[in-house]
Amino acid sequence: MAIIWRSGWAARGLALAAGVAAGLAHPPFGVLPGLLGYGLLLALIDNPTDVRPLRSAFMRAWLGGVGYFSVSVWWIVEPFMVDAKEQGWMAPFALVLMAGGLAVFWGLAAVLYRALKAPGAARVLVFAGCLAGFEWLRGHVFTGFPWDLPGETWRAGSAPSQAASAVGAYGLTWITLVIAAAPAVLVEPVSRRAKTFILAAAALALAGLYGVGFARLQGAAPISPAAPVIRIVQANIDQKDKWKPENLGMVFDTYVDLTRRPAATPGAPAPAIVIWPEGALPAVIDQLVAPGSDYAPRLRDAIAPGQTLLMGANHADAGPAGERYYNSLVAFRREAGGLRVTAVYDKHHLVPFGEYMPAGELAQKVGFRSLVHMPDDFTAGPRSQPIAPWGVPAVQVLICYEALFPGVTRAGAARSGLRPAWILNISNDAWFGTGSGPLQHLNIASYRAIEEGLPIVRATPTGVSAIIDAYGRIQPGKTIGLGGMGAIDGQLPPALRTTLFGQLGDAAFGLMLLLSGLIGGTYRVLRTSVV
Repeated sequence: MAIIWRSGWAARGLALAAGVAAGLAHPPFGVLPGLLGYGLLLALIDNPTDVRPLRSAFMRAWLGGVGYFSVSVWWIVEPFMVDAKEQGWMAPFALVLMAGGLAVFWGLAAVLYRALKAPGAARVLVFAGCLAGFEWLRGHVFTGFPWDLPGETWRAGSAPSQAASAVGAYGLTWITLVIAAAPAVLVEPVSRRAKTFILAAAALALAGLYGVGFARLQGAAPISPAAPVIRIVQANIDQKDKWKPENLGMVFDTYVDLTRRPAATPGAPAPAIVIWPEGALPAVIDQLVAPGSDYAPRLRDAIAPGQTLLMGANHADAGPAGERYYNSLVAFRREAGGLRVTAVYDKHHLVPFGEYMPAGELAQKVGFRSLVHMPDDFTAGPRSQPIAPWGVPAVQVLICYEALFPGVTRAGAARSGLRPAWILNISNDAWFGTGSGPLQHLNIASYRAIEEGLPIVRATPTGVSAIIDAYGRIQPGKTIGLGGMGAIDGQLPPALRTTLFGQLGDAAFGLMLLLSGLIGGTYRVLRTSVV
């Protein structure tokens, strides 16, 4: 007999609610019981009375995805409101298209799951493999957008999050889905003994996440007295004011004043490294430091001799095809003769629609253009790898969006033959507004520290800026929150030995998908043979 909540409009409403619940499990909300939304979604997808099972499964999973991504990416409207007169009309379209488009991955995962249709306990593993596999695709196709992966539900730095050091965020996604989807067997036609076994196994896996993670956290080493002191500058200038030409002087002076501010602790060593966030100044840096510029000597005097400034900056390059613009990090060192550029990192993974428009010329003809305050879209830099400015430990720079992607630091180290000592994430989180977006981004970026076993330093113009250790934990007192203004000084936490993820990448995740695929494929073949 059909169960009414698993069909019709009741099922659609519950699917939407399941996605919302799963989205609310993520920081900053942290409603971890919301993880049970995955189990509810599996039960809805698995209704045996569906006349058109594939279509029903797609629709319910798609609605679940709409709920999930509406919670996760509602901040997408904020960038369009910076220039509301010109771009505000695009905001609702952006949210609808983003949530609905990302939800397609969930719908397709459900179709694959129903096509494989494993019975009993196996269905949980197959469901986890299908959804985790399509989450991997979400992070790779169409430039990729792995925002709020299910494996990043756990607060970075917590015991469960430590599993990412071995299996990465995608592997932790598979584990999380297995645990969260297990309660779906309660409404399935399997024996009481099987249900007990499945739930006990899920509880044991959850206990293992906490237990192993807690043990790993006990091995943290203290910070070396010789570790360099870093100053993060957060000017807290509203995005709407920052890009007004008449405010350039005010913005520049604010950053300089915070850079030269005395240490909060009398007698503390001066910072060796000063960090300004992504796009700190509303101008092309080449013009500001050019000979004859009024700003060049003032920038030189802001930095103490022997000190290095790592500045997020818009950088221009005049090539044969005309001037090209880059979203960059520029390393300046104060020397006797003035400022010297010791390294430049140009952002490789650009944000579509934000930093460049796909099919740019066609898009401009119909009234669309990227959100950058530049004469033209940004150009992508070379593939990411560490830089080693003079006097600075080798560092992997991740500019804003790049911190979403697992494995960038590992790939850069393999490409260059140099493992960095730390990760630097400069980001203009002012684009995300003052809601959950910046806090979500903080949690996601912190997973890159856990995966790589490297500390990460975050610098943003309006928050959250922080020094984070190699376990993904914000160092006590080393953070400036949303809407805060100031400068924080702190020593760079130590790097750990190369993690299992750092050595093998997504190999463990690949084995998880293989297990799910073998189980689902085997049952598919057996069922076909019987028929």
